[in-house]
Amino acid sequence: MRNNTPVDNLLVLIAILASATGYGFYFRARSGRLKATTKKGATAVISCITPVEMGTEFGSVATLLQFSSAFCAPCRATKVLLGEVAKDHPGVVHVVLDAESHLELVRRLKIISTPTTLILDPKGHEVGRAVGAPRREQVAAALHALR
Repeated sequence: MRNNTPVDNLLVLIAILASATGYGFYFRARSGRLKATTKKGATAVISCITPVEMGTEFGSVATLLQFSSAFCAPCRATKVLLGEVAKDHPGVVHVVLDAESHLELVRRLKIISTPTTLILDPKGHEVGRAVGAPRREQVAAALHALR
């Protein structure tokens, strides 16, 4: 049986650090990216939510449905950002739901982390989703595509 030398240990440490750094960059690049759920002109057979489940009526253009949790710092920043976007776009409503209080809905909509923002059309069909804090430009572009 061979003993590990300091050089062997250093190489293992470098490999672990390189892997962790690579994953960190990958995670950061994907976090907050807004993905279209349906193709333009296609019928939305993806998730659908009702105004009763959401606790308010849908916006005439879109609804920004944000799932948050109490101790989530990015959730607070996302709440401010989406509130400003909704204020700047007539017909857009921003709704924040606590993920812990709506577990059945979280499971049905496959919400795996907070913040998760769903962009709903006026009928409540999901047309976009951002896991993590979305960027203002992406949300505005998605809303523009709905008009």
